[in-house]
Amino acid sequence: MQACYADNATFSDAIFKDLDAAQVRSMWEMLIKSGKDMRVEYNHVQTGGETGTAEWVAHYTFSATGKKVVNRVKASFVFENGKIVQHTDHFNFYKWSSQALGLPGILLGWTDFLRNKISKRAAENLRLYIAAHN
Repeated sequence: MQACYADNATFSDAIFKDLDAAQVRSMWEMLIKSGKDMRVEYNHVQTGGETGTAEWVAHYTFSATGKKVVNRVKASFVFENGKIVQHTDHFNFYKWSSQALGLPGILLGWTDFLRNKISKRAAENLRLYIAAHN
């Protein structure tokens, strides 16, 4: 996965915002290594010159709560010289938080408060992961 990204790549989704290439490579490494039971399926992969899309589904246990998650994602890509330079994932944060967090996600998953809290925690976890592995 890491080799797919150009050195100037960016990544964003509902949780991880505006990552640069080094951060996105570390993010995938962190998620894959911490996702002991992670299983990913993908389909509807389409490319057309410099752009592409795919749909993927991640099945895993959210480590912070021990709850099972099935996250359905629509990805869009921009390619340059055969590498990803822009990757954006879209998924339903409310559905994700309801599964990953249980009752707090059900009650607050629609709020910017919870989305921002989860995003800040993820950014801090990524920062700590990078510091420990570089």
